Amino acid sequence: MSMNTAVLVVDSHTEGEPTRVVVSGGPDLGQGSLMERVERFRRDFDGFRSGVVCEPRGSEVVVGALLVEPLSEDASAAVLFFNDVGYLGMCGHGTIGVIKTLAYLGRIKPGQHKIETSVGDVSACLHEDGSVTVSNVPSYRLQASVPVDVPGLGRFVGDIAWGGNWFFLIGEHPFEILPSNRAELVAASTAIRNALHASGIKGVPGEHSDYIDHIEFFSEPVDPANSSRSFVLCPGTAFDRSPCGTGTSAKMACLYADGKLVPGQTWRQESILGTVFEGTVEPGEGEMVLPSIRGRAWITGESKLIFAGDDPFSKGIQF
Repeated sequence: MSMNTAVLVVDSHTEGEPTRVVVSGGPDLGQGSLMERVERFRRDFDGFRSGVVCEPRGSEVVVGALLVEPLSEDASAAVLFFNDVGYLGMCGHGTIGVIKTLAYLGRIKPGQHKIETSVGDVSACLHEDGSVTVSNVPSYRLQASVPVDVPGLGRFVGDIAWGGNWFFLIGEHPFEILPSNRAELVAASTAIRNALHASGIKGVPGEHSDYIDHIEFFSEPVDPANSSRSFVLCPGTAFDRSPCGTGTSAKMACLYADGKLVPGQTWRQESILGTVFEGTVEPGEGEMVLPSIRGRAWITGESKLIFAGDDPFSKGIQF
């Protein structure tokens, strides 16, 4: 695509975490499955990805959502998620942001909506009060109590679980999950992820990458009305400001596997900012669960991004 292009986007935040939906002006990724279109996106248009979400138009915390042509007629939308370093499978907060964006644009009304993603279809309900419930892809715990030795920090033990992305979930750690400790949390979780990769610890290869790119710490909640507090390191060095939809799904899969969460029981996941997702699970096939996440998003802007051909940073600034 020509970089002398205007790209229309709608920005929102879901419980504090931003989503930028590309409404028009994105690359033509052709036909085929969404996974095939992700690979085409990665191979031929990666500069568009970084140009949309990286500086100077965005920042490392922005998650992008490119609307593409759905495969099925009953889908309200098909979406490819990406961030400052690459591509995401499912994105819980991003799906809530997409639903609110489609409603803002007048494309959908309250009710149930099918959304196609590169790792499977999800269902999202836009409630009359403006909140959104996302019925996520089947989630499961792959392995419990996996030890990893981290240079300079010692040994950490966590669960490997799939919630639409791969997570390493750690309940025992010395860190306070507070915004003031974000630098320490980012440094520690990045070191843990590096140690996982150096040790060859992975998820399951197949339709999605086996690369464990999300690290999650848990602690007691600040608000006793909630069930847990979390810090999530996203791919790259950004952390999730929301309670993380796919991370909450992975956490609930682990709780279910341990007999600590029963079908229909509400799990209130608190973010580092104190915002909350309400989650539940239902039994799925085999050891999988079918998680649902409810949260809120707000539209924060509607704008036109300009990609000038002579701009040295038309493809973004990547550190």
